[in-house]
Amino acid sequence: MFLGAIRYNAGSLIDARPSTTVSKQDSQFFNLFSMVIGILVAIALVLMGVARAIGRNTQAEHVLQDAKYIASVGQHVAPLARVAVAGQDNAALTIVEKNPDAVVMVMEVPTDGASLYKTACSTCHDQGIGGAPKTGDRGLWGPRIAQGKAMLYEHAIKGYTGKGGVMPPKGGRIDLDDDLIKLGVDYLVDQAQ
Repeated sequence: MFLGAIRYNAGSLIDARPSTTVSKQDSQFFNLFSMVIGILVAIALVLMGVARAIGRNTQAEHVLQDAKYIASVGQHVAPLARVAVAGQDNAALTIVEKNPDAVVMVMEVPTDGASLYKTACSTCHDQGIGGAPKTGDRGLWGPRIAQGKAMLYEHAIKGYTGKGGVMPPKGGRIDLDDDLIKLGVDYLVDQAQ
């Protein structure tokens, strides 16, 4: 008898085909679970709406009265510059530092052609950036030197844009004196000869 039950169970397991329909218990669980999730989402939305309604009346007032906010707004709407006008009272115009704690970086001021080359000119002339003739390249410097130093000085001081490339005025260091720029040109010419 025991053996027959095993055969019956084994046969029913082998012959059993998977059912494509969902059982009644599974369907009830899915419906109940969906309903619980829906209720929780609805409660969350209601709570968010209540929080927004409460915060709308109180939060805006506190933000607008905050000292940091007021200072920030004042800084952003302040005029960028004030102009002194001749013949008018300009006593109220004072020089105001934007950030007195800021670190001011001062670029080194070269004293001769070699130091000028190292601090400003080498950036472009070492690599040939922007069509700059490479330092020491006689083939590229020859035609330029043939034009004369006056032309080289003018291009270095005032800048140059042409077929041969681009030279910004004073190599981008407009804070430097024209005589120092001429020393830099002389240094580059000496390197090419």
